[in-house]
Amino acid sequence: MRSRQVTAMGLGVAKWPGWGGPSPASSIHVYTQREVYGTVGSHVTLSCSFWSSEWISEDISITWHFQAEGSRDSISIFHYAKGQPYIDDVGNFKERMEWVGNPRRKDGSIVIHNLDYTDNGTFTCDVKNPPDIVGKSSQVTLYVFEKVPTRYGVVLGSIIGGALLLVAVVAMEKGKLQRSAKDTSKRSRQAPGIYGMLAHTRWTQHGPSSQCHHHG
Repeated sequence: MRSRQVTAMGLGVAKWPGWGGPSPASSIHVYTQREVYGTVGSHVTLSCSFWSSEWISEDISITWHFQAEGSRDSISIFHYAKGQPYIDDVGNFKERMEWVGNPRRKDGSIVIHNLDYTDNGTFTCDVKNPPDIVGKSSQVTLYVFEKVPTRYGVVLGSIIGGALLLVAVVAMEKGKLQRSAKDTSKRSRQAPGIYGMLAHTRWTQHGPSSQCHHHG
């Protein structure tokens, strides 16, 4: 019976035997992004929000843990308790972390400044809002690059843009050639008539005058 009650509480739909009301401890839900990307020297916001069926308690606590890439150990880097944020001395985040959350707005977000390759890893946000303390934490993976993705994006965009421009130029030149061919065809059809008229005009203008000059 006890195991059934614990499982039900984890789902947030527990009912005590003989009582139709909700469980004294409902499940709290924590949400983060799955992945965040940053570049060396920049900053990123690690967002953490939560939903609780209870009013925000004075005893609410928010904890962030960090597990470096390739490491099996997880260390506590930040916690919020009794209305105050505390940045842990362990690790290399002490001088680079900023608390930007607001528990009253169900926000437990932090900012990491001056990113470095050593910041690659998994960050875990955990929230407890007594008596709402049952629930899973949420994890976000941080990837730090040396602006390579941006550079690749610019290069790729330039290539695509250049290709599209080339296609447009080729299409325009093809259209010009087609129009030029049509114009040439029209002129060739009109040429005999025009040349005939010019020849006739020259004969009528110069023919008689040259004859008169010869007789004189």
